Amino acid sequence: MALPALGPALPEIVLAIGAIAMVLIGAIRGERSTRLLEGIALALFALSLVLVLSGEGRELTFNDGFIVDSFARFFKVLTLFGAAAAILLSSETLRRDGSMRFEFPVLVVLATVGMMMMISANDLISLYVGLELQSLALYVVAAFDRDNAKSTEAGLKYFVLGALSSGMLLYGGSLVYGFTGTVTYSGIAAAVSHGHPGLGLIFGIVFIAAGVAFKISAVPFHMWTPDVYEGAPSPVAAFFASAPKMAAMAMVVRIFVGAFPGALHEWQQIVIFISIASMALGAFAAIGQSNIKRLLAYSSIANMGYALVGLAAGTAGGVQGVLVYMAIYLATTLGAFACVLMMRRDGKGVEDISELAGLSRTNPWMAFALSMMMFSLAGIPPLAGFWAKFYVFLAAIDAKLYVLAVIGVVTSVVGAYYYLRLVKVIYFDDPKPAFEKADIGVRAVLLVSALFVLALSLLPAPLFNSADAAAKSLF
Repeated sequence: MALPALGPALPEIVLAIGAIAMVLIGAIRGERSTRLLEGIALALFALSLVLVLSGEGRELTFNDGFIVDSFARFFKVLTLFGAAAAILLSSETLRRDGSMRFEFPVLVVLATVGMMMMISANDLISLYVGLELQSLALYVVAAFDRDNAKSTEAGLKYFVLGALSSGMLLYGGSLVYGFTGTVTYSGIAAAVSHGHPGLGLIFGIVFIAAGVAFKISAVPFHMWTPDVYEGAPSPVAAFFASAPKMAAMAMVVRIFVGAFPGALHEWQQIVIFISIASMALGAFAAIGQSNIKRLLAYSSIANMGYALVGLAAGTAGGVQGVLVYMAIYLATTLGAFACVLMMRRDGKGVEDISELAGLSRTNPWMAFALSMMMFSLAGIPPLAGFWAKFYVFLAAIDAKLYVLAVIGVVTSVVGAYYYLRLVKVIYFDDPKPAFEKADIGVRAVLLVSALFVLALSLLPAPLFNSADAAAKSLF
């Protein structure tokens, strides 16, 4: 292959070569290299971000199996921010808990390479390669605290269920290939547009939907999420809730909109079911949670359901709503997990919601930031989360999916209960002892997330315009 053809994949190539160099440095210098590797990882993410933003137009390479367009750039930017935040959140926390090793930043970089491949995948083979590269790194990261029984249990659960979902995705892809004779999205779209999709192709779409639903932790493939979020170290849970969700949602949107536009009616029914089930379970199951990480896990499930409302519309406006929703979800989730990491007493992290009692009197800045994240996740106007839900529900109404929109609003009201319960604990319960001073990386992530949410609450137009351009590049 000629060297210029590698241009569209340059950010991924930079990360991959950087990861190999990081492995060599770690093997030579051992644990002494951990801080150096964290700095290298952040530098690689910054360089990749510059390369992503420097591109323009629509570019294809690797026999049209890899595509870079406005949609891919939008999600790659979100993914890189999420991965960089994971490094900042984990640095001092894992080191203080005695579970930091030089492999951690290497695994985060390798997982990010896989995520970016998933976002740019334009055929089923490149999709699967990116998915497995991401998953193999995440299996290890989930069980990174190997001396902790909960962490190893989380890693095992994620591995077993992840292998099952990958098998389902691969089987669905093989069915699609068998009935269309091609693995490229454009070829599949052309084959499906020639007539009504047959039963075999519909089965293929169902299996693919099952495989990708696991990756975004949507019902009924959500079982791993609460246990992995609770069992994995908190910085790892923050990573799972952010960057991989961006890549997985990009993969879901591109495969359905790009490969199956002629089967809209068939996959729309699947997406509507998954969306309603995720919104309902996430709203009701979180009510009884006392562990804040499990609560955020169910919140994540519900939020994926809300994002899928936009995809169910099957329009450019719906995809724009998905992009806006995911960008705001990333900021609010990272901010919420930064607050979770700040919950430390006597050198140990605490996770019970009751430990936040009276936080407004012991740490007003953290109390305000966490409350703002909760109000935003609940969709309270005029915060950014309100605009996120407004856009996906508006897209559903425009597509005449009135029942879906109504169910979304009702579950939002239910979900507001457990978000506002946290605010009540923070501001009205008798105060508990103050938390220890947080690390600078954690405080930086919280500050950036809070400023992002505030900025979008006051001036949402730049994000909406970027999402609109990115969505239109798919159609």
